[in-house]
Amino acid sequence: MRHSRTINHLSRTSSHRKAMLSNMAASLILHKRITTTTAKAKALRTYVEPLITKAKEDSTHSRRVVFSYLKDKTAVSELFRDISPKVGERPGGYTRILKTGNRLGDNAEMCMLELVDFNEAMLGHAETAKTKTTRRRRSSKKSEGAVSEKATTGKTEKPVNAVKAENEQKTVEPVKNEEETPAADKAAEGK
Repeated sequence: MRHSRTINHLSRTSSHRKAMLSNMAASLILHKRITTTTAKAKALRTYVEPLITKAKEDSTHSRRVVFSYLKDKTAVSELFRDISPKVGERPGGYTRILKTGNRLGDNAEMCMLELVDFNEAMLGHAETAKTKTTRRRRSSKKSEGAVSEKATTGKTEKPVNAVKAENEQKTVEPVKNEEETPAADKAAEGK
């Protein structure tokens, strides 16, 4: 009988389960959101939330205790540097499980496990962080100068196509070679 045995073994040995939860906790801390099955997410939530609570106190002992669970230096430094200041006032409930439906292959119930304070879409910070973009059209520098001159003087200018046509009509005289120059000079003197 399973009276008062609340841990979900996830059909794994103890060492496999601990290694899997450690790896998933490090991924959650680094990426702030992971997709997994609902059973694993519920097991991971009970694994990672005490670590986040431990990270509120930044001491060498706390770092060593958290490292013994995570076994990843970058995840430990991310937890103490970025996550713990943001969740400092929260009394618990650092993660959220969002169910996403069933997996196609084996119909397992899937979900997203995410850190609550790092979801900008649900917090409403997405609109403020988004910069406003303006639509710009293609134009030449001459037409921009003409538009600004028009705005200041009130005079109408030629269309951009007319300005381009005038520039194309102006021809540049070809450069003469040194041999052609004396012949051209003699021909000019004879006339």
